[in-house]
Amino acid sequence: MLDTLAQDEIDIFDDPAGTDPAVLFDAAYRTFAGPVHGYLKARGVDDPEAVTQDVFLAFYPRIGSLTGGAQGAKSLIFSIAHARMVDHYRRVERRPPLTPYDPLTDGRTTPSAEDHAVELASGAEAMLDGLSEEHQEVLALRVVADLSIDQVAAIMGKSAGAIKQLQRRALQNLKAQTLKRNQANNE
Repeated sequence: MLDTLAQDEIDIFDDPAGTDPAVLFDAAYRTFAGPVHGYLKARGVDDPEAVTQDVFLAFYPRIGSLTGGAQGAKSLIFSIAHARMVDHYRRVERRPPLTPYDPLTDGRTTPSAEDHAVELASGAEAMLDGLSEEHQEVLALRVVADLSIDQVAAIMGKSAGAIKQLQRRALQNLKAQTLKRNQANNE
């Protein structure tokens, strides 16, 4: 590996004191990124590209204290790579094992949301069934459609006072029906 380096890159590592850290980093990355990636991939790291980047991010602040020339840089970079690989396996060991979901073996069952919505709607319909047509109409327009008293009066062809009275009576009847149903269910 080191034999393939250009002589000026080897010289950069031999006397790093006056060299720009960005130039040293560039030379180290071009020289060792491929081998580091290959090492991490061979050791079974899940995402060797990301860990390779982490290795060089950890290497950059240490460039100023680099000694030993190209061999020292190689030793430092692979030491960092090894530490990152060990960290990876420690993290994997602490993770709970993941198992794929198989709907055929899942014994839990719940009704669908659509079924639940239909049941709720049918419950409201059943409650309104015990009311007169006018009471059903005024509650549907006032509560469900959220129309004003004047709008409901115009639709039903009645005065605003008559709509207020119809709504009050409809709600009283609905309350009485609900109380009867609850008492019957509790007995």
